[in-house]
Amino acid sequence: MKIALAQLNFHIGNFTANRDQIIANIEKAKVQGAELIVFSELTVCGYYPNDLLERREFIDSCLESVNRIASHCHGIAALVGAPSINSSPNGKMLFNSAFFLRDGRVESVHSKTLLPTYDIFDEYRHFEPNREFNLIELNGVKLAVTICEDLWFNQPVFSTFGRENLYSVCPVAQYSLQKPDLLINLSASPFSYNQADLRKNILLENARKYKLPIVYVNQVGAQTELIFDGGSLFVDKNGNVVHEMAYFEPDFAIIDTSAIDTKAVVQEKKETIATIYDALVLGIRDYFVKTNFKTATLGLSGGIDSAVTLALAEKALGAENLHVLLMPSKYSSDHSVDDAIKLAENLGIKYDIVRIHEIVEAFDQTLSPVFEDRAPDLAEENIQARVRGTLLMALSNKFGHILLNTSNKSEAAVGYGTLYGDMNGGLSVLGDVYKTDVFGLARYINRETEVIPINTIVKPPSAELRPDQKDSDSLPEYEVLDKVLFDYIELAKSPEEIIAMGFDEKTVHRTVLMVNRNEYKRFQAPPILRVSSKAFGFGRKMPLVAKYVL
Repeated sequence: MKIALAQLNFHIGNFTANRDQIIANIEKAKVQGAELIVFSELTVCGYYPNDLLERREFIDSCLESVNRIASHCHGIAALVGAPSINSSPNGKMLFNSAFFLRDGRVESVHSKTLLPTYDIFDEYRHFEPNREFNLIELNGVKLAVTICEDLWFNQPVFSTFGRENLYSVCPVAQYSLQKPDLLINLSASPFSYNQADLRKNILLENARKYKLPIVYVNQVGAQTELIFDGGSLFVDKNGNVVHEMAYFEPDFAIIDTSAIDTKAVVQEKKETIATIYDALVLGIRDYFVKTNFKTATLGLSGGIDSAVTLALAEKALGAENLHVLLMPSKYSSDHSVDDAIKLAENLGIKYDIVRIHEIVEAFDQTLSPVFEDRAPDLAEENIQARVRGTLLMALSNKFGHILLNTSNKSEAAVGYGTLYGDMNGGLSVLGDVYKTDVFGLARYINRETEVIPINTIVKPPSAELRPDQKDSDSLPEYEVLDKVLFDYIELAKSPEEIIAMGFDEKTVHRTVLMVNRNEYKRFQAPPILRVSSKAFGFGRKMPLVAKYVL
């Protein structure tokens, strides 16, 4: 069978644009002789629409789009993802479904069984689990259809169903009893750099376990925090990759399931830091395209975080769409200003220098009667950050720029940032990137030529809010800090487990305490582009008032 795989970038709730590109790809597949075209999960409305699924007009638009798409399915069949209505009086009102379209109509509907309710996912909030496992027969080929259930033996599934009951609810296991010829998986599987190989390995394992070739179609593009990397696959029954599609960009391919002895098409494996770079560029670009904004600003300090953020934004948006401020204080070093100017000029980006010394002094003088007899401390340092934040928001308001936040994950984790100051922003670019990986991104950006001044990369990190300040005055060295944070946040290890790995006890307890007591800051942070398996935001929900026992 000739099957077209359409790996596309959808926009949540943009029914016209989504429908148009679906229909265009159906027509393209027809011309190339495909018998079936497969799209990704929730194709019609975009993944994930959250509580838009509770609005009747939204569901009506989904179903109208499905019917209009079906009218183009003559001489070809299609599988498209959309919510369907649960006709039973029991359970949730909707299913997460794949619509099988043929001969100009909806021929059958196949729904998702294993609804994820962990990390960033909360599908059980809106959808009812499927309990029916019906094959599709198309041109003499029996097809089993699943929806993003390639990770069916993931730990959260164990905890929900229990290992002993898993087989009875596993769609692949249920379908295998009916002896299908091919498994088709419609997916919306987001990118995370530390689980990049897991998805593919599970698909290969399923193919080998059930002796089933698998067609896996993932979506691409970003929906605010979530970044989908594509990488759709056709895998033979022995678990060999026959065709692998592009990552971080739309793609289209036609595979012949009977011609699996031809040379495999696989993508060149990139180093981790390169995939993080690609993901962040895609995340920035799609956030602006899908919110109808074009221009951005940020505070360019001469430090590595703002430098990397600017380089990523230039790649995503173009230099002509960026306007940055340099806001030196009396504590800013000359080399920091010079480094910031050099970077802006290297990238061809408009910049203005607004010195904040007099503004900060005005604040200090105004507050001096209130602060009488109290020595300068963190309050005065934070005033500097908040002055900068106010100036950036003024630029944003005046010219319609989105302010890009430049804080990294290490800082966000331990609260090393100022609310309503350097934590301002409409989008956090590096909020899921540890400081050590920010350095890796800088080196990757400079891989061909010096974009970011070398001095920015090699000098000790500093907020420059007091004389001779360094980040290491307040924090453990980033090489140590980031490892402790990764174990505590991504791997959910206890302080005792981390200490047992050889880390200093005081450092671990101090780090964990900083993470826990700064949840209130992160709660007020801008949305963060997610590139790991555990990003701050809606993927890591912690109570603000919890008492932690350390």
